[in-house]
Amino acid sequence: MEEVETTYRVSADTLRDFCTQVFMRLGVPEEDAQVTADVLVEADLRGVASHGVARLRRYVSGLQTGMMNPRPAVQVLVETPTTAALDADAGLGQPVSYRAMLMAIEKARELGVGLVTVRNSNHYGIAGYYAMMALEEDMIGMSMTNTDVLAVPTFGRDALLGTNPIAVAIPAGEELPYVLDMATTIVPRGKLEVYHRLGKKIPLGWATDEEGVATDDPGRVLHNLTHQLGGGLLPLGGEGELMGGHKGYGLALLVELLCGVLSGAAYMNLTYPKDEKGRPLPSNIGHIFGAVRIDAFMPVDEFKARMDDAIRRLHNSAKAKGQTRIWVHGEKEFEQTEQNLAAGVPLHFKVFNDLQAIAQELDVPFPFEAE
Repeated sequence: MEEVETTYRVSADTLRDFCTQVFMRLGVPEEDAQVTADVLVEADLRGVASHGVARLRRYVSGLQTGMMNPRPAVQVLVETPTTAALDADAGLGQPVSYRAMLMAIEKARELGVGLVTVRNSNHYGIAGYYAMMALEEDMIGMSMTNTDVLAVPTFGRDALLGTNPIAVAIPAGEELPYVLDMATTIVPRGKLEVYHRLGKKIPLGWATDEEGVATDDPGRVLHNLTHQLGGGLLPLGGEGELMGGHKGYGLALLVELLCGVLSGAAYMNLTYPKDEKGRPLPSNIGHIFGAVRIDAFMPVDEFKARMDDAIRRLHNSAKAKGQTRIWVHGEKEFEQTEQNLAAGVPLHFKVFNDLQAIAQELDVPFPFEAE
């Protein structure tokens, strides 16, 4: 018999408060804890469960082992009227990213554009969260980060790049904003983990084995990544150049150069270092954030009307056989958010159980009941 995988629905506000309490119990200041919790819950609301509260255990472990600093002294290393470079002091990625994006927005408010980098940081959640912060100010927002090494370069054997997401948010008028939030690999690591758990083969073209050859065995890829034996996820476009894999590789490398090299953070296989005993050290991940004031180019109302027209041209264009709708980036996530706010945030039973275990371990009240 197949295992029945229960999904629980919980209140977003209650879930946010619970995560906040967990972070505070681990020494994170209340404001930082609230920001981090909000980013995690927002991911679940938008249907990006891989970056939601399922990741809470990762942060708990990082704070407990000292890999993540609960009370960092964030420094402004360099600043100009339109740019800044920050050092996150190995703190949680979410609070410093939130403040860096606010800084970029403020600089854009003053001079039309703002660009802020962050070094010595950690995983910051969904990239789109920060890009969307600019929407409230009628600005265009941008966010990128490098990540743990998981992807191989085109024609390469070893993983040297991360999934390296790119997020851009652009406001519209009556239509929903355009929000692009994408990894630069075909799939994230989590997709391979799902296939492996279900005992299913992955499509050829998602990942390579230790020789750099396409494989349909997710367990083999995951084992090789864990032990750094070679192979990994393929960039957008897949293997080689025939379907444009070199373009996805170029995008991933672009993120690596901006977030790792330009910021002063680690890059490629320098991220997530370990000490001589194999214990994890601060990951030294880098981010970059940007904000652009639309009225530096044209009146906001005119721009929004043009955005609405562009989006409607897509919506109203001819559909491929068997299709009923053309989606614009962000629309599915906005609709998913509305549904989940009304019905509750969906939590897979394994995530629900892990949250309950975390609550018991840290002596934090668990506000949910299994049905």
